[in-house]
Amino acid sequence: MSKLTSAAEAVARIPDGAVVTVSSSSALGCPDLVLKAIGERFDAEGHPSNLTTIHPIAAGDMYGVKGVDHIAKDGLLARILGGSYPSGPSSKPMPEIWKMVIENRVAAYNVPSGILFDMNRETAANRPGVLTKVGLETFVDPIREGCAMNALATTAPIVSRVEFAGDTWLHFPNIIPNVALLRATTADEHGNLTYEHEGAYLGGLEQAICVRNHGGLVIAQVSRMTKRGSLRPHDVRVPGHLVDLVVIDHDQKQTCETPYDPAISGQIMRPWDSFTLAEHGVEKIIARRAAMELRPGMTANLGFGISAMVPRILLEEGHPEAVTWVIEQGAVGGMPLTGFAFGCASNADAFVPSPQQFIYFQGGGFDVSFLSFLEVDAEGNVNVSKLGKKPYLTAGCGGFVDITSGARKVVFSGWFEAGAEIELTSEGIKVVAPGKFTKMVEAVEHVTFSGKRAGQLGQDVLYVTERCVIRLSETGLVATEIMPGIDPARDIVAASGGRVQLAPDAITLPLWLLADAPMGWGK
Repeated sequence: MSKLTSAAEAVARIPDGAVVTVSSSSALGCPDLVLKAIGERFDAEGHPSNLTTIHPIAAGDMYGVKGVDHIAKDGLLARILGGSYPSGPSSKPMPEIWKMVIENRVAAYNVPSGILFDMNRETAANRPGVLTKVGLETFVDPIREGCAMNALATTAPIVSRVEFAGDTWLHFPNIIPNVALLRATTADEHGNLTYEHEGAYLGGLEQAICVRNHGGLVIAQVSRMTKRGSLRPHDVRVPGHLVDLVVIDHDQKQTCETPYDPAISGQIMRPWDSFTLAEHGVEKIIARRAAMELRPGMTANLGFGISAMVPRILLEEGHPEAVTWVIEQGAVGGMPLTGFAFGCASNADAFVPSPQQFIYFQGGGFDVSFLSFLEVDAEGNVNVSKLGKKPYLTAGCGGFVDITSGARKVVFSGWFEAGAEIELTSEGIKVVAPGKFTKMVEAVEHVTFSGKRAGQLGQDVLYVTERCVIRLSETGLVATEIMPGIDPARDIVAASGGRVQLAPDAITLPLWLLADAPMGWGK
């Protein structure tokens, strides 16, 4: 008997007060039609009401896939736990979910993505919640915000510090979901799901198991249905006995602004010369210096922002496959994509489910992580997760905390100052006019990465900027490498208010780093 139904009929079975776990990563894998149907049912009937939703990675974007914004309504949404939230430029309207968060109309939490995936596994197996060191000394820790994004969330903590086996841990008690919303490409009549057009598997299987083990409802959105028995068993990522209902959306997008690209789902491989190289400029120079930390054969994690340019540096250098890139959505190898397709990769070697990818990250199995920063403080703390004045310009922490908690080496990239006028000359980098403010602050607004914790763990931490390379030392931030053309006393020490000191043996980086030509990486 077919499990096919309409979106309206599917969401009619969601009860008031339900805890709903959603598989998505921005527009990648987002069950948008089902989320829209929930919002429409609430508008018509006032039900379902008082929902808690769990989003290991954000649902929806700001470019046409509304995702969680479909259900960002007073009375419908009571509590939300998100690894990340829809984000974008200030030129676009603030998403409705962000309005609810900052106006204290929903209890909102920003929980590291890997921890949210861990919660599915622990809840499914009826173990007593997640016990982890991920997030210690950061905003995740109850000694700071305890993941709370607003006052409503502060009144209902979801994490505590505990002592176990002679050590300090964070404990996240189980939150049992009774509805799961998944998305795949194809379903057969029994509900078996395959992901052949998707750019990632994300965490759908674990979410379905968790809900099924607690007697809940699993709804899968797909773009097509086929006869039972026509899917290869090896291709089925979520077996049909875990799926209750199937909804078809023939128009679901593969990811942000992308109806379908077979290179994203690994169905074709692109020639290396089909990828766009990084545009020459200051940010490319920062990415080039970051790339100098790589060696052939390494496995490296990659984040958003300037860091996302590093694979394009290796591409221009003629070594696109010298390093294996691993990203939290699950792609391994290939070329991580930028812009609207960030979170996807072309020419990947494999797609790993996100929960397993985060096990790898949390355990520190990779060689180095390339991430970006909004601001850095005198203790080496980094903020990427909160901007009080314009909160939706950042998505929150995502997998950043999981990744940095176990990384042996972290390379942060960003601008030393915001809005500075920089000129590339034949002598090097010239600061024509200072910026509006320094990114090297006395205390960051949100501790997404703890310099104190990094020191305890012995992590190797670098901050690469357009003016210098800074290392985290026992005495704080120390500039060890100076970009050619930079006046260290004026452009670094004074510009940072003395928060960045100059190493006695600081070196000047070679001028070829600034050239509009390959720099000879790997030679």
